[in-house]
Amino acid sequence: MIPLGLVEIAAIVGGTVAGDGSVTVTAPAVLDGRRAEPGGLFVAFAGEHVDGHEYAGQAGRAGAVAVLGSKPTPLPTVVVEDPRTALQTLAAHAVARLRAGLTVAGLTGSQGKTGTKDLLAAVLSSAAPTTATIGSLNNELGVPLTMLRADAATRFLVLEMGARHVGDIAALTGLAAPDIAVVLNVGQAHLGEFGSRAAIARTKGELVRGLAPGGTAVISADDPRVAAMRALTDGPVLTFGRAEHADVRVLDLALDRLGRPSFTLRTAHASVPVTLPLVGAHQALNASAAAAAGLAAGVPLDVAAAALATASLSKWRMEPRALACGATLLNDSYNANPDSTRAALDALAAVEGGRRIAVLGEMLELGADSEAEHRAIGRYAARRADVVLAVGEAARPIADGAGEQAVTPADRDAAVDWLRGQLAAGDVVLVKASRGAHLDEVAAALA
Repeated sequence: MIPLGLVEIAAIVGGTVAGDGSVTVTAPAVLDGRRAEPGGLFVAFAGEHVDGHEYAGQAGRAGAVAVLGSKPTPLPTVVVEDPRTALQTLAAHAVARLRAGLTVAGLTGSQGKTGTKDLLAAVLSSAAPTTATIGSLNNELGVPLTMLRADAATRFLVLEMGARHVGDIAALTGLAAPDIAVVLNVGQAHLGEFGSRAAIARTKGELVRGLAPGGTAVISADDPRVAAMRALTDGPVLTFGRAEHADVRVLDLALDRLGRPSFTLRTAHASVPVTLPLVGAHQALNASAAAAAGLAAGVPLDVAAAALATASLSKWRMEPRALACGATLLNDSYNANPDSTRAALDALAAVEGGRRIAVLGEMLELGADSEAEHRAIGRYAARRADVVLAVGEAARPIADGAGEQAVTPADRDAAVDWLRGQLAAGDVVLVKASRGAHLDEVAAALA
């Protein structure tokens, strides 16, 4: 974060200072007081059940020197009417101050956002200091928090942008108009909230509409809804994918015995081999998106390929782990929708080993088609796995679709008990569900 005095912060966000106004904030803003850094800013919200202002002391002990909130605290505090709006205003101001030497890359999609963000951060970091979204902090609070982590040394700012409603991404681009807009796909994530894929496409397209003047759109050549976003900008467009006309094209895709992809990335002017240390064929498409965005940022294809070869992903995204019993765990438990679950099941099927066991839970926010989508995933899983554990009552339609291959543990504990009693050396087990299903607890128990 760029250093800002408390009086200056108050002027920026339209607040007043309670306490010592001579304090200067020099470290990033946080919402969790336990994660505060020396010199940092704690942003406090008064919720229905928890009042963040009560944790100002905790934040201070961790190193925070000030609070941004709606009432005074024991720490010097900038008091505002709406801390969320104030946080966004502060972030927009901070990035505007850095804009002359900063390239902003925004990234969205129905699935693969976080993995591709991680790959893009690796590509850009190989060229210059880069600040990127941590994990999936991609909403109206996470994006400004990431923006405030940029400092005078930052040359690339990578912002993952998520949405649950039409207009969400437009609001985020209003904080920092991207110089590079990456749109991966239009799928079924949050379909229950949006109501239709057309609404999802409109929302993802807000990232392209929000480009800074002269900015570059980096869009999928494989997804027709995304490819159509070319019409949303008069600026440069780069495409990626397996389609013959893609500007950054994936060719010669092959998987090793652990399901890790090797392939060629080809442009009109260069061709480079890439081997990823990640599980799943879908990672090759994510890598092509990252490489295309890298080209838009001035990173040569061969430099991008070298960075991709050593990249890693945020936790619980196709995270492989060897278990004590000799089985292999693929922990993809952070989130799920039908498209990402099929990709994970394809990855499971590609890993060589003994039995393939898919541990699946509920996929949330699918709307009226939820039961049918879960049943379809069960049928798909039955073709990719030897055993399908559908965990909990909400996952019952998955079991219905999987038929005789289904096992139906009543809850997470029962799933762990079954797995501990059944897993053997050489087995491969995938854990996948929406975050609300908490199947990360199953993965943690096994590991």
